[in-house]
Amino acid sequence: MGELVDVGDVTLFVRELGQRSEKPSVVVIHGGPDVGHGYLVPGFEPLARDHHVVMFDFRGCGRSSRGLPVDQLQPEYVIRDTHRLISRLGLGVVDLVGFSTGGRAAMQFVGQHPGQVRRLVLASTSAYPVADGAAYLAGWPEYQRRQRLEDEANGVLRNSTIFVWDLDRAQEFLQLLGSDPGDWSEEHTKEWVTGGPEQILREFGRPILILHGEKDMGFPVQLAQRLHQAVPSQLQVIPDAAHMCHFERPETWSNHIRDFLAG
Repeated sequence: MGELVDVGDVTLFVRELGQRSEKPSVVVIHGGPDVGHGYLVPGFEPLARDHHVVMFDFRGCGRSSRGLPVDQLQPEYVIRDTHRLISRLGLGVVDLVGFSTGGRAAMQFVGQHPGQVRRLVLASTSAYPVADGAAYLAGWPEYQRRQRLEDEANGVLRNSTIFVWDLDRAQEFLQLLGSDPGDWSEEHTKEWVTGGPEQILREFGRPILILHGEKDMGFPVQLAQRLHQAVPSQLQVIPDAAHMCHFERPETWSNHIRDFLAG
């Protein structure tokens, strides 16, 4: 299910769930950026029962244009591609969901195109440098134990034991994630948010939901709480779920988004 959509210099693989209606469409910016959007589908299928959801693979990921030079695999192109896709599909004003790294992109998007977004969901993401979470992880024995498992596996587990709290489901998530690493290079990728994220979100001035797993080991929940204190927003923390809480608790996760969008 899905189609290729030409947005100018690249084509994006796009999946639409649910039916268009008088409600704004929900546009999703996935994380990574070393994967496509497929791993997020379990969290949005419940929402698509009564919302139109648009998901797409970044350039250089999944089934979108591949083999691009490094200077064209940069955050500013994700922002541009998202803006063009919304226009190409005729979606008008949308509700925007940014997941993990995609949350950083979503912050930048509302900084550049605030009038195109009605409500913003920041899911399993952070407005702060990765180093800001290090102190919380350093004092967390369970994280240290799981990180040793990842290190001993030499990358084969692809952080599945870090991103999923229920280890009995880690293999299931790993299969959902797939084996395609994408074309992006973390070493050569610029900052996802230019300027101060807190200031961008305050100036955005529209409803924001921060949605996070209590046991997130990618971006510890303390970072979500910090952003909530700094920016007018709602905060929902899902118990006993990690970074991929949309996968572990899809109904709970999607219901939080549904309630927020109903406002």
